[in-house]
Amino acid sequence: MDVTLLTVGDEVLAGDTVNTNAAWLAEEITGRGATVRRILTVPDDHETIADWVARFVADYDAVVVTGGLGGTPDDVTMAAVADGLDRDLVTFEDVHEGLVAKAEAFRDENPDLAEEYEFDLDFIAAARLPEDARPLVTDAGWSPGCAVDGVYVLPGIPEEMRAMFDLVADEFDGEVVSRTLYTPTPEGAMGDALTEIRDEFAADVGSYPADPETPNRLKVTGTDADEVARAADWLREQVETVPEPE
Repeated sequence: MDVTLLTVGDEVLAGDTVNTNAAWLAEEITGRGATVRRILTVPDDHETIADWVARFVADYDAVVVTGGLGGTPDDVTMAAVADGLDRDLVTFEDVHEGLVAKAEAFRDENPDLAEEYEFDLDFIAAARLPEDARPLVTDAGWSPGCAVDGVYVLPGIPEEMRAMFDLVADEFDGEVVSRTLYTPTPEGAMGDALTEIRDEFAADVGSYPADPETPNRLKVTGTDADEVARAADWLREQVETVPEPE
């Protein structure tokens, strides 16, 4: 399963917000056996989002979009995704009713806050999703996401995004397996071994140098668990390995 991640936000491009969502999603998806082929960050621009969604949905098994959901003027992601998929935005009445009920409960439990912020009980705009989408709603936040045509639209707030991803996590799977080794050997001294392992085994190996006080990480990946295990065992014979750092 080949996946691409599309993160939306001017604040990410400006460096005001660290893109922890992409790193977390990539780790989760990879850990389930799928392969993240590309990560792209785009601004809060309707046409740009729609254009990349249209491109990615044709090339990948799944597209995960995060950010740009909510009630502010720069929250254009949902409408842009609908355009990218050539679908209309329609109001999901059950989503709208659920949001209103949640808001009313919040208002009853927090009357001072509700009055201070003039709490909106309409939520029509938030309940508008691409036609025939599967709504994704959690208790962690207010903005609904959705799944449609292999595109998964999630909020940008990390805790809300993670809670919503849990609803669809089982849909991301694949045959990729991996073994991770740690070595004090400098990357430059492992060139021959890293080249030979690709020639000898149906597996890839990635080398991820660390700071001088931390062992380097070697990650062997492939689609055959036995082959990956053999490649990892062979690599242990070629380079010094140490336990995983705490």
